[in-house]
Amino acid sequence: MIRRAFRIGLLLGVIGAVAFALAKLLENQDHGAATTPGRPSEPWPRLTSDPAVAAPPITHPVPDPAAPTWVEPTGGACPTTHPVKAKLASKIFHLPGMANYERTKPDRCYVDAAGAEADGLRPAKR
Repeated sequence: MIRRAFRIGLLLGVIGAVAFALAKLLENQDHGAATTPGRPSEPWPRLTSDPAVAAPPITHPVPDPAAPTWVEPTGGACPTTHPVKAKLASKIFHLPGMANYERTKPDRCYVDAAGAEADGLRPAKR
């Protein structure tokens, strides 16, 4: 009895899903009309700038390839210019304000997190 009720419920569910999919398919079909009935098409908004005038090119600072991306720590501490502490054995780096930043003895010091990530290191979890 329970099996039969389950089969009937399953069959009704499949039939309902097919009917719903067909209704959505027929509802979304484009009947050749450019706009939906009852809603006039709106004109495009006016341009605020002249497209004939080229925008100035965006310049990005180019890093100096001769400048080192990391420095050796002095006395077990990183200089203020390179605050990111990196451990090579664990391949992680610590940013100022992280949980273990103060007690970390760095192997290398980076200017920013992007430089450390470029060398294959990942940020600490905390």
